[in-house]
Formats: sequence, C-alpha cells, structure tokens
Amino acid sequence: ALEPLSVGLALGVASALTGYLSHPRFYCNYVECCPRAGQRLNASALKAQLDNRLFGQHLAKDVVLKAVLGFSNNPSPKKPLMLSLHGWAGTGKNFLSQILAEQVHPAGLRSKFVHLFLATLHFPHHDQVKLYKEQLQNWIRGNVSACPSSVFIFDEMDKMHPGVIDAIKPFLDYYEEVDGVSYRKAIFIFLSNAGGDLINKAALDFWVSGKRREDIQLKDLEPLLSVGVFNNKNSGLWHSSIIDRNLIDYFVPFLPLEQRHVKMCVRAEMSARGYAVDENIVQAVADEMTYFPKEQRIYSDKGCKTVQAKLDIHEDL
Repeated sequence: ALEPLSVGLALGVASALTGYLSHPRFYCNYVECCPRAGQRLNASALKAQLDNRLFGQHLAKDVVLKAVLGFSNNPSPKKPLMLSLHGWAGTGKNFLSQILAEQVHPAGLRSKFVHLFLATLHFPHHDQVKLYKEQLQNWIRGNVSACPSSVFIFDEMDKMHPGVIDAIKPFLDYYEEVDGVSYRKAIFIFLSNAGGDLINKAALDFWVSGKRREDIQLKDLEPLLSVGVFNNKNSGLWHSSIIDRNLIDYFVPFLPLEQRHVKMCVRAEMSARGYAVDENIVQAVADEMTYFPKEQRIYSDKGCKTVQAKLDIHEDL
C-alpha cells in the first residue's frame, strides 16, 4: 500500500503540473492566442518597422503611428479603429497594412485573427450583393466573438460593388455591443487606388510651387479624399453610409514615389535577398522604371511595384 504522504505528494505534483501546462502563457507558446485585454502595442517596434520598410510616405507613417498607438493605449475605445488608405499602386498601402497586422498579431497575414478580403476574389458578382452582405456580417461577427482585437483588411476597395461594404456599418458605429458582441477593439483597414489622381495632383502642385514634399500635411489632402471617394461611382465607398456617418477615422494618403524612393526600395530588396548593395544596379533598376509627368519625370507611375521583377533581370550581375 502507498504511504499517505507519498500519495499526497504525488497528487500535489500532478496538480501543480496540470496547472502549469494549462496556464494561458504556457499554452500560447505553442498555439496562437488572441492578445490579452489591455495588452499594448510596442510603440518603438512599430515605429522602427515603418521607418525601415516604408519609403517616401511621411504622412502615412505619422498618421498611422499616432492613430494605432492612441487606439491601443485607450483602455475603452468608443468604436473600432477604421483607416482608409488611398494612393496609386506600388506606393506602400499593402505593405503598411501588413506591418500593422504583424504588430497586432505576430503571425501577420498568416494569423487566424487577421482577415484579408479581396474585392475581385471574395465579392466578384454584382448580382450577389445581398448574399455578400449577409456572409460578411456573419464572418465578422464570428471572428470578433473569437478575438476582440481581430484585424480586417479590405483590398481593392475601388473594385468593390457599391453597397457591399455598408454591411459592416453597424460594427463600426459607436455601440458598446451589437447582439451581445463588442467590436470596439477591432481594427478595419480599407485599401484603395481611388483618390490616387487627387493625391498625385496635390503632390505635383506642391512641387511646381517649390514647396517640399515633406511640407504636405494631412489637412491638405484628407478633405479632398473623403469627398472624392464618396462621389466616385467607381469606388466601393460611393455614397457609403460609412462615410456619411463619419465612421472612417482617417483617410490616409499615399504620395507618388520619386526616383530616390524607388532606389530605397531597390536597396531594401537587395538586402532582403542577401546581396551586397551595388549602386550601379540600384541606378539601373531605377532608370528602367517609367515616370510622370512625361517631361519632368518626377514620380514613378508604378511606385515600387515592379522593383522585384526588374531586379530579377540583374541577378546575374
């Protein structure tokens, strides 16, 4: 027969071990967990990522950094954070959304708490708008119930059928709960090329008037964007109740990139591939890009979008 002391000791050890293994911190070392309530973003890490990986976008960096950190540090936000990123392709909208997702959930776009929707893939048919709206509401409701700090990214907003995105309006509004679920810790991000022409014209006007690019402020562009996108029939936000109700916290403009920014992208890509940075190749890749206006050749018309493909040609060098 076992001694009472031995039995008690064994039970105590088993109980302690079970408690340790079932502790959330231990469990979350092996399985992705939703961030704990009150957990804040690492401000210095987010700033470093934006500084080192996003080029030529002083406005976007400043606005997003302040907006996201303010939201993260608020123990009781009144509504979810809603950002709408606008600009031509290749200017960094997708890049910034990925950086932000990685800071909230380390697995980034691979996280089960980060959800990416592509308009042309997930909402392709204009005659299925009602169905899409129902599916979208159910999807968001289910995922926020599982993790309050879920991140939802909607790409190609300029290709989304008008009306679809209004389905999420109740989740963005100033409600403590909707059907027993609180959405106030979630983050919603729209990515759109709509408004890019307005941003490019404003940037060019600054250049023509002799002003520095870095002197462009949010107040110079945000009103133009909100009105322009709302009235753009080729935008998923055309006459959207989300804009009408002022539920978008910031319209974030992405400026067209100059050749010096393209060179930064080339250097970063070479370093990412493990190459020594060769300035001759950097210049060659930058020279192969096309720029506008045609005579002055100030801005890359594709941003940094084709840098990777063009660098492939020079790999043998």
